[in-house]
Amino acid sequence: MNVNQATFTTAVLDPETAAPAGLTDPEGRPAGKRFSVYRNNVVVSLTSALETAFPVIHALVGEEFFKAMAGVFLRAHPPSSPLMMFYGTEMADFLADFEPVKHLGYLPDTARLELALRESYHAADAAPMDPETLVNLPPDRLMETRLRLSPAVRLVRSAYPITSIWRAHHDPAAEKPQMRAEDALIMRPEYDPTVHRLPPGGAAFIGALMNGNKLGGAVAAAEEAAEDFDLTQTLGLLIGGQAIIGTEEEV
Repeated sequence: MNVNQATFTTAVLDPETAAPAGLTDPEGRPAGKRFSVYRNNVVVSLTSALETAFPVIHALVGEEFFKAMAGVFLRAHPPSSPLMMFYGTEMADFLADFEPVKHLGYLPDTARLELALRESYHAADAAPMDPETLVNLPPDRLMETRLRLSPAVRLVRSAYPITSIWRAHHDPAAEKPQMRAEDALIMRPEYDPTVHRLPPGGAAFIGALMNGNKLGGAVAAAEEAAEDFDLTQTLGLLIGGQAIIGTEEEV
């Protein structure tokens, strides 16, 4: 007897659901015990994948709560691919709607930061541009130039101190998070992504670049967001992170 895939998936992920009718072991007997072992292995593997993907979330809510929360998540969002590298892409939205943690408003954006780090890690390689290319452009041409950013660059904006939370998890000596808005820039200058807290106007500037704006337009967006925007500082951050891979000038 064939078992519907949706029925099978539901039964695998929900311990309260009985083994699908018609499912048998190699001897033709009902696969109750074997199915229970298989179900447990699947749930443990998926929970482990989520712990690996979201170590800061795991640390913030604790082992016991995370395992229980993961059980709810994986039943609502079963894997859509055998590749586990991006399993959990729905975690941020899940946390925003998950009633037991709604009072922890920083959790969804922290999850977005952790997901962005994974995306950056798996992004395509790209050689950085020689910084002299920018230095040698006359100011008027520079402002009319579009900067191409590395595929590994990610921007996460938040009303919460997500970069400080992330650093506190990875470095016990890091500054204690202060309740403030923080925007995170993720770059991958070598093999592993790095997290940077952006200065005032930095997120508006980089967001404009990512949307295809010329440098002059990106500066205008940044200055509108923050009067004390420092172009030299922000460009230096991008250059230091090997995040600029080329320029485009209109002919």
